[in-house]
Amino acid sequence: MNRRIAINTGGGDAPGLNAVIRAVALSALNRGWEVFGIRQGYEGLLESEPGGVIALDRDAVRGIGHLGGTILGTTNRGDPFRYPMLQNGQRVPSDVSGKIVERFRELGFDGLVALGGDGSMSIAHRLMQRGLPRVIGVPKTIDNDLKGTNVTFGFATAVETTTEALDRLHSTAQAHRRVMVVEVMGRHAGWIALHAGIAGGADVILIPEIPYRLDRVCEKIEERYKRRRDFAIVVVSEGAKEQGGEETYKAGKDAFKEHAILGGIGERLARQIEGVSGCEARSVVLGHLQRGGSPGAFDRLLAQRLGSAAVRYLAETEQSGMVAVQAGAITLIPMEQVTGGTRGVEVHSDTVETARDVGICFGDEPVGTFLNRIVAHASG
Repeated sequence: MNRRIAINTGGGDAPGLNAVIRAVALSALNRGWEVFGIRQGYEGLLESEPGGVIALDRDAVRGIGHLGGTILGTTNRGDPFRYPMLQNGQRVPSDVSGKIVERFRELGFDGLVALGGDGSMSIAHRLMQRGLPRVIGVPKTIDNDLKGTNVTFGFATAVETTTEALDRLHSTAQAHRRVMVVEVMGRHAGWIALHAGIAGGADVILIPEIPYRLDRVCEKIEERYKRRRDFAIVVVSEGAKEQGGEETYKAGKDAFKEHAILGGIGERLARQIEGVSGCEARSVVLGHLQRGGSPGAFDRLLAQRLGSAAVRYLAETEQSGMVAVQAGAITLIPMEQVTGGTRGVEVHSDTVETARDVGICFGDEPVGTFLNRIVAHASG
């Protein structure tokens, strides 16, 4: 059967997107299919002029596997069910999903490979309910918070970038005897902070899943200074919060009642630490540095595995769903298992316990709790 498929990328960019696009295109072209890319999420389907949808032949995807970003462009403000349409000089949320499905069918596409996170998977699922043909989702997010899969491409590279930054900050923190507070991405999940914090030798890791107490954080820092280790590295996820407190936002929700932007907790925490402990503190926000740049080897391989698997499922089954990594193998899971929430850090996982065992503070226990447990166990 001659097939004609489309690819799009939605949400925030992540290292590995181009590697997936290349793998999907080549896997389909090698089957004799036609492959097209939709620009800027679904926006390319709304453009009346040519260029919103482009052919992806071998020349179009040659040499892109190692590149960061996405050759198709992306957007996190292109929800077809709340698309910003200009009316009377103002942007008004409008449902253009019907136009998206209609245009998709006009172009003769048999299926869509949708690259994205939880928001993109939710949109794809709703579009199928509106009549879009088959969709195979490919899990993408540096936050690693997508349900149904053990890992998403982009996460490993983001952790590597963050770890490298922590390595560099150690020397300047020690030289100036400062507390360095490093704010990292992750939204409402602490995967990046946890993994990079352990790998980068952080003293304190604060994640959304474990609300912290400021006095516990300062106690850990002061304990280091007493041992003449007169500097400290604090890694804080942008969605972390104090016990009984709220998340910190640098921008509120817009007119669409969405897109509130997390951020600012690093600077606020640095000022609090300085005020309580008396230790000089500085904050660093890594921000979009974690999204940019070439994907690492792990993400390049994972991206190609997922992209090729998406085409195989299109070729060999009639099912829709998302390709997911489970116990090291790639499988297809229903979209219903992906949408409706995110996957956070398991607070009793071996990774969290590893951090506690080596003395990393999460701001929820007194300093020395681990040693007290060991003594209690031995005496018991």
